[in-house]
Amino acid sequence: MKIATHNGHFHTDELMAVAALLIKFPDAEVVRTRDEEIIKQSDIAVDVGQICDPVSMRFDHHQPGGAGKRENGIPYASFGLVWKEYGAELAGGKEEALVVDEKLVAGIDAADNGVSVCNHKFEDLEEYSIGNFFESFAGRAKSMDELDRGFFESLLIACDLLAREIAIAREQVADWRKVREIYEQSPDKRVIILPGNLSWKRALIPTDAIYAIYFRTDGKWGLQVVPQARGSYEAKRKLPQTWAGLVDAELAKVTGVSDAIFCHSARFLATTLIKEGAIKLAEIALKS
Repeated sequence: MKIATHNGHFHTDELMAVAALLIKFPDAEVVRTRDEEIIKQSDIAVDVGQICDPVSMRFDHHQPGGAGKRENGIPYASFGLVWKEYGAELAGGKEEALVVDEKLVAGIDAADNGVSVCNHKFEDLEEYSIGNFFESFAGRAKSMDELDRGFFESLLIACDLLAREIAIAREQVADWRKVREIYEQSPDKRVIILPGNLSWKRALIPTDAIYAIYFRTDGKWGLQVVPQARGSYEAKRKLPQTWAGLVDAELAKVTGVSDAIFCHSARFLATTLIKEGAIKLAEIALKS
């Protein structure tokens, strides 16, 4: 199996596309070239060739008219085209693949197509992106050999990064399914008690849940507000103002819950020593 992509300066788009293909075809050879004959003879062509045809394993988006857009309007680049074809297989399901696309793939595609996904608050400041990181491997290369070395060095990191995000997505989706089951079985849909520090926000935001209670990795119990929407810091219902910033004896005195030990000043999180304390705090917060 031979994967062809263009030589010269490289971008995060084709780097991550090749990384995805190497997870799919781990024994494949990667060739960086602009030679049209070599590209045509390769089993897969990425970000070069001006053809988008998954059947013949051609994944380019530079042809006139591009290679299509997502429902949200973000155009596909080569990484997105490869992920669209193999993502569900590599991630273990469509929902898992969507998580990776939303977190990693779509943003890289947008940047490669010159589409901004962020509003900059400071005119002279931009965030340091994954693109900046991988661009640093090209640096100020003065030869094609240096660019090739930078590409293959960063490709190892790209493969590891994508494998990590796939593993995280699988865990998150498994958590969401478990949380949805717990929600359906909960007698009070406003307060959902979880057995551990599961990923729960995406599962509970669309529901009637107001607070989530969960066992923390440090052995304590957390009480956290459910946001109004994904990516929002606005809570469906904040914890009481009188708890804000209090710890230990002060918090226990105000709440009447002896094992209450902390409430964040922003009133989105409180912790207790035992589960019953977290449940009691939630009951008080609902009545306040």
